Amino acid sequence: MERVCFLLRLKKECVDDYLKAHDPVWPEMLEAIHDAGIRNYSLFIQKDGMIVGYMEAENARESMARVGETDVSRRWEKSVAPYFEGDPGKESRGEPIWLRQYFYMP
Repeated sequence: MERVCFLLRLKKECVDDYLKAHDPVWPEMLEAIHDAGIRNYSLFIQKDGMIVGYMEAENARESMARVGETDVSRRWEKSVAPYFEGDPGKESRGEPIWLRQYFYMP
């Protein structure tokens, strides 16, 4: 099982709205994430809009791509896209910055 960590950046003024969007996360979105093989998915946030995400999957990038192919994910991404920093002309904002693991203690 691969463990991955990534960063996302929200517009600072959108943090509260973004958190409200996750209260609760749509059940069908959670199902799509689970069905794609993603486990132990966690998100952490700083006041300035920096998000740190963690998940486990056999192949995290493939699993994320599978989630992204679902209708519910496209609807979810469209609903939260305005909260992310990035190019407003880009269809997919909030692209993750994948972090390299350099230490692990089981």
